[in-house]
Amino acid sequence: MTTVVGTASVHTTAAACDYLAGTVEEVVVVTAIEEGTAERDAGDAANVARTRLPGAAVETARREGEPAAVIREVAEEHDADRVVVGTRQGDPERAGEPPGSTVRALLAEAAWPVVVVPV
Repeated sequence: MTTVVGTASVHTTAAACDYLAGTVEEVVVVTAIEEGTAERDAGDAANVARTRLPGAAVETARREGEPAAVIREVAEEHDADRVVVGTRQGDPERAGEPPGSTVRALLAEAAWPVVVVPV
């Protein structure tokens, strides 16, 4: 089973890993770099999965673009069984009210199960 985790923060990645712990063999952590997203935050977010999901094969993908479109693209490329995202942007200082725009966009055009975890 391949799970795609869409994230741009360590907070979202940690919440997704807590949800997935012990239940996943293959994970693709995707970060979408768009205006206002710090490249370092995206890299740190992806690295959290390697630490918090021991025993799982963890791959990362960093791409420029609108987050929902990037997550869908990666999920299709990897023939994902599900997508896991946080309720809203993981940075508590920048986050709005849940659900965030990425969650709404993914749910509106879901081609696979979308799991939304609290951040």
